[in-house]
Parts: sequence; structure tokens; C-alpha cells
Amino acid sequence: MEDEFPKKRNLRPVEKSNLPIITLSVLVLLVLAMLYVGYEYISDSSSNAEELTSVVVDTTTDEPVIEEPVAESDEEQSKPAEDKKAEPEKKTTPAVSASSIGGQQITHDVKSGETFSSIASRYNLKLETLKGLNSSVSDVKAGTTKLKVQVQTVHTVGPGDVLRVVATKYGVSKEAIMKANGKSKDFSERGEKLIIPFSSRK
Repeated sequence: MEDEFPKKRNLRPVEKSNLPIITLSVLVLLVLAMLYVGYEYISDSSSNAEELTSVVVDTTTDEPVIEEPVAESDEEQSKPAEDKKAEPEKKTTPAVSASSIGGQQITHDVKSGETFSSIASRYNLKLETLKGLNSSVSDVKAGTTKLKVQVQTVHTVGPGDVLRVVATKYGVSKEAIMKANGKSKDFSERGEKLIIPFSSRK
């Protein structure tokens, strides 16, 4: 005999796990926490903005602004007031880095009668560049002052190196090489080190 109650097919198993409920509740709590933090952040910034915009600037007073005097050194304090007025303000030259110009750095010993301008002209540099390279030097004195100078390179004279050939090699005039090296004659000895200035003013 067949069963009175036929068997049900494809029955879905009943889940007894609470995992989906726990996951959903954790997500809801995270969303609520983020909303709360966001609200706190917005409310703090708006209160700060109100404080900033509520500051009233009083522009009705015509009182002059008084600057406090800068402390002077003992030497400056000992000078009379008339000398201070007569003394012109020293202009500070901004320092120039050797790497921004390129080339090679040499040292020039200042000789009698030389000035910043004549030395800059000798090495085909702008006056501002030479002063920038030597920003700590205020005045040149013969025999005691050494200046930093940027040049294209220093060339060691080899066999067959006449000034005209060397000048062509570096793209400068023969006269510029003679001027940079203090030469009055078109002559160079083997092994001599020639200063090669820049072809254009730096």
C-alpha cells in the first residue's frame, strides 16, 4: 500500500544560524556611528566659521602704527645721530649659487685698481652675478680680497693648442681668453692652465 501522506520533495533546509542578523546589526551600528561623527565634524566647523566671521575690525581709529626700534649694536649706538643719517643704506645682494650658473668655480685674487665691475667684465659675468657669488664681500681690496668666480672651464694647454684653436673649441673669442687670463700677447705655453670664460654673459 502506498503511504497516505505522500513525501514532499525538494524541501528547503531550515537555517538555524544567527549570522545574518548579527552582520546586519553591525552594519547598521557602523552607519549610525559614521553619521554621528560626520554631524559632529560639520557642526564644529560651522561654529568655528561663525567665530571667525563674527570678529569685527575697528577701522575708525586713525592712530599711527608704532614700530618698535630694532636693537642696534654697540658700534652703531656710539655713532652720533648725524652720522647715522648721512650713512646710505647698504643694499644686500641676493646670493647666487654656482650650480645655477654652471661651469667651474675659480678663485680670483684682487689686484690693485680692480673693482667688482672690471673683474665681472674680465670673466664675462654680469655684475649682479659676481656680487651674488660673493654676497659676503662688500668691498674689494687689493692683496686681501679673494673672489669666487664662475667660468666655463679651465683648459690645460697641450701640443698644438694655440689660442685660436682653443677659442674655437669652446666657442669664445681669442680676445676673451686673453682678457680672462690677463694676456697681452697671443701666446701660450704647453702645460699652462687657461681660464675659459663663458661665451655669453651669465
